[in-house]
Parts: sequence; structure tokens; C-alpha cells
Amino acid sequence: MTEPQTPDPSHSEPTEPFVRWSRPQAERGGTHLLVVLHGYGADENDLFGIVPELPEKFTIASVRAPLVMDHGGYTWFPLTNSLESSPLAVRAAIEDLQEWVTAHRQNFASTSLLGFSMGMAMATSLLRREPEAYACVVGLSGFAIDPTMAPGAGTAAPAAGVVPSEVSGAGPLAGFFDDEAVKAVKPKVFWGRDQADPVITPDKIEYTHAWMNEHVDMTKVLYAGIGHGIGPQELRHVGEFLDYVVK
Repeated sequence: MTEPQTPDPSHSEPTEPFVRWSRPQAERGGTHLLVVLHGYGADENDLFGIVPELPEKFTIASVRAPLVMDHGGYTWFPLTNSLESSPLAVRAAIEDLQEWVTAHRQNFASTSLLGFSMGMAMATSLLRREPEAYACVVGLSGFAIDPTMAPGAGTAAPAAGVVPSEVSGAGPLAGFFDDEAVKAVKPKVFWGRDQADPVITPDKIEYTHAWMNEHVDMTKVLYAGIGHGIGPQELRHVGEFLDYVVK
């Protein structure tokens, strides 16, 4: 993750995202789809190096985030230095990604999600929207979104087509996530991180840990020395987790 910057809205990508696939279309049918979601300031190539370490039964779809950063990377939604964002921008990003996944998962045997950093926030958010749709989720060096974030958090303006009156309840995202359904399903989630991660703030870790303990079947592994990154041992564990959970 790089120094936070505010994306230029005029640089927004089209609704249909750019995706890097591990297989040509003719070879994807019947395989298991793994949607890979990169972190803040990266792109669809950033995590593609892990593909050889993942089980062969998966077709990898590495999706590029929609907002262009000043330095050329991409972000799913704008962030401040304290990892805060406009909940309405978060909501719009999740809805757009959910629409894409729904449109592309039909020809696969199953669909799973893998997200790094902000990509983990997106992956767990998709799970919270439709928990029965995913075989499992892998979250690396990231966090889950707290739906009670303040309406004014972050620097972004409300996304086009989303108005404050559409978000009601105790928080701006109240009712947007179906956490009761998640709790009933208890989906399998792998969460790997370094306790010394210098990027993800303690409040984000605390919320994520509490949410996962209550709602999912969590496999949590701590890795020393990887910082805000992904280590070789962690990758082996991710491959083993995916191979075990997705048959």
C-alpha cells in the first residue's frame, strides 16, 4: 500500500472492469473461479505472481479496481491516511463488483474470493452481501468494513446514483450487509496477517477479529516478518486451504 491519495474522478474506469484471467475462455468451463482483488494503489497484475502457487483447479480472475490514482495505480474507493472512506463510495464500489461477479460466475463449478489489504475489505463485503454464493474467502493483510462508519468519513463525495436517503438505520451501511445470513451459513474464511503490519490500523484489526469470530468459520494464521505483504509460508497455507475447502 502506498501513501494515500485522492483519485481524480475524471479518471474513473468504465463500469466493466479490466480483468486478467489465468485461462482462455474456452478452457474455463467447469473449473472453480477464484476472484482476486488487489490492494490500494496496485492493479490486476500485482497479485498475479501468486497464481502458480494456487491449486490448478481454479481459474483466476484478477480484477482491476475502478478508480485511477495520481501515480497510476488503482483503488476500489478513496481512502484517507487513517484508512477511512465515504461509506457511500464504499457501497457503490461493492455493488459494481458484485454485479460483475454475478454476471461471470455462472459457468464455473464454484466461486471463491481472495483479497489483499483493501481487496480483503472488498472480498468480505461481497461475502456479507451474498454469503451462499461463495465457497470460501481468503483475506490477506486486510480488514472487514465496519458498517457503522460515520457518514462524513473519508474525503470522497457520494458516488453517482447513490443518495444519503438510500442508506438508513444506525449507520450509513446499516442494512447493506446481511450479517445474520452470514452467521447462519458460517462460511469458511482464511485470514493471514503479520501482527506487526504497519498499515492496517488497530481499530480495523479489532473490528475484523470480532466480526469474524461471530459470523464465519475462521482460519486465522499470524506470520512474523511479512509486514504488509504476503509470505511464502502463507501462500502455501492459502493453497492448502483452497484445496481442502473447494472440492
